[in-house]
Amino acid sequence: MNLLRIILLLALFCTAGTAARAADIASADSELAFLAGYGITHPGFGATRTEVQTLDVIARYGYFLSPEVGQGAWWQGRHELLLELPLHLAVNREGRTMTGGYLLGSWKFTGLAGEKLLPYLFAGGGVLFVDLGLPTMGSRLDFSYQGGVGVQYLLKKDLAVMGEYRYHHVSNAGTAEPNEPLNGSKFLFGLTKFY
Repeated sequence: MNLLRIILLLALFCTAGTAARAADIASADSELAFLAGYGITHPGFGATRTEVQTLDVIARYGYFLSPEVGQGAWWQGRHELLLELPLHLAVNREGRTMTGGYLLGSWKFTGLAGEKLLPYLFAGGGVLFVDLGLPTMGSRLDFSYQGGVGVQYLLKKDLAVMGEYRYHHVSNAGTAEPNEPLNGSKFLFGLTKFY
């Protein structure tokens, strides 16, 4: 059933906004992306004691806050606000999940667009409902902060494949005891369309 939902989401993504104008990175107002990948926590990193492995699916909406700035400089790029809806399926925890929402700030380097490459940096956080069955976390309402790097490769002026790495932290921010944090890494791949 979950596979059917993912296929329907992909079909919706591929057809979404077909009537909207196509845009390149310099003129785009926004982007829609779908990412999927693998995550793992790192026992011994900070106070993390538990290994949690996840299959991750993330729907992302990006809104560009600025036109291109820094023309000709190595840092030429655009500011972007990212809204993400994640689903983290814990494969080594009987299929339990974490889901919620993230708000991230991003800088997309546009100086290599002629080479079809768009590297980017991002950081931010959000709220997660955590149903991992870990008594060491103390609360199901948790918070996440994260940061990472990625690159998009343009297939067409308005369509790109992407890969990214992110450091991912989840804890209850001291609102309950105990409060074991989950510090981990996520490796994601996806598809994005500019509008």
